Amino acid sequence: MTPNNFFGFRIYFTILITIAIWLVLIYDYFHGGVPSHHLLQRDDLPAISNWWGGITIPLLTWFLLYQVQQKIDKANIDSKLLKNIIYAFFGALCYGILLSVFFTFGIVNVPFYMLIGLLILALFFPIYRAECFLGFVLGMSYTFGGILPIGIAIIFALLGAGLYMAVRTGVLFIASRFTKK
Repeated sequence: MTPNNFFGFRIYFTILITIAIWLVLIYDYFHGGVPSHHLLQRDDLPAISNWWGGITIPLLTWFLLYQVQQKIDKANIDSKLLKNIIYAFFGALCYGILLSVFFTFGIVNVPFYMLIGLLILALFFPIYRAECFLGFVLGMSYTFGGILPIGIAIIFALLGAGLYMAVRTGVLFIASRFTKK
């Protein structure tokens, strides 16, 4: 994939996401109104409308695909890297969708354990990368709108980066010292 091809993909994918999010918002508007979500599910905290997703999700998509394009350009378009990016995106997308489905059906314990599981996954996989961030946010955006998934993803990306870069590296360093003899 050449840089021009990926730029075209970036444009088309962002347009697709923009159309999809606006179709969902328009559907919600004509079928009972666009929902708002209270922070921490508490009515005494401010509510954030899903209308914000019409702006934030396309901008986030454009920005994160730019980050992915930079990574691909640095690696001189390695096909293995492209496969890894696609797998990471779809894995995070499925994870976000599954988390949203469990939350929607009122199964409260499973989403909690899934979020804790993200921290465990962060020890083995770089969940902080742009493709994972984008997949996770897109997977949760139908259920939670455009702002809450971004906030959740930011928190877990920061925690994931710390776990992957610091804790994992420290454990691997210590393990390598004990195995060298």
